[in-house]
Amino acid sequence: MTTRSARPVRLGPHAVAALVLVSAVGLVGFGWPLLAGAESGLAHAQDAPWLFAVLLVLLVGVVLATIADSGLDAKAVAMLGVLAAVGAALRPLGAGTAGLEPMFFLMVLSGRVLGPGFGFVLGSVTMFASALLTGGVGPWMPFQMLSMGWFTMGAGLLPGPDRLRGRGELLMLAAYGFVAAFAYGTVMNLYGWTIVPGLGSGISFVAGDPLHENLVRFLAYCTATSLGWDLGRAVLTVALTLAVGPTLLRALRRATRRAAFDARAGFEGLAD
Repeated sequence: MTTRSARPVRLGPHAVAALVLVSAVGLVGFGWPLLAGAESGLAHAQDAPWLFAVLLVLLVGVVLATIADSGLDAKAVAMLGVLAAVGAALRPLGAGTAGLEPMFFLMVLSGRVLGPGFGFVLGSVTMFASALLTGGVGPWMPFQMLSMGWFTMGAGLLPGPDRLRGRGELLMLAAYGFVAAFAYGTVMNLYGWTIVPGLGSGISFVAGDPLHENLVRFLAYCTATSLGWDLGRAVLTVALTLAVGPTLLRALRRATRRAAFDARAGFEGLAD
């Protein structure tokens, strides 16, 4: 008898459209200061409430789109709640210490097993729950939710979800976790860099300057301020993925098989 890796959220056309839309809104939310003029007078602190409101609506849209495409039942919602609660509880264990945030490895493994659509919602909800748990609610929160959603969704988009197993899969997930941990830090740097003036010669954001000049300053800013922090996050994600990954992957796959998310009701008796 063969088994397969069931996913509670499969990407159909409606879900893909919803994810593309929310990602496009997120890219605009992060990047608009790079294109705004010096006289715009706008700031992330002012746009964050609007972005948060739009993000919540679009998250609901992603869930509704997956229901329309493949069905999202109470079992999937329960798994989402459990994993989000565990991730939110893991984050404070290392936050504030050299970038050590153990929640990232859980997001990698969960996104891998449960798919990109589920992964995006899980990452965003986990960061929201973590902010409420730690009192980290502020204008940065919607940007963290988007970044973590992308981080977890990326794990679900990795190749070979139904065939690749064993050491090869584990090494792939560890490599993804390492690179994506830096990507998460870089994206969040883009938020912080544009709201902190006067950082120093060569690394400060200058509103209205040509895009390529600001990007050069941004790379210098990332190197000078957060490279060590991102490295700590990346190394811990790799270590936990390699150490706990095999056990947790088996547990997540066993849970999805037993939950039978892809099962559809049949009425064979009526056909007879």
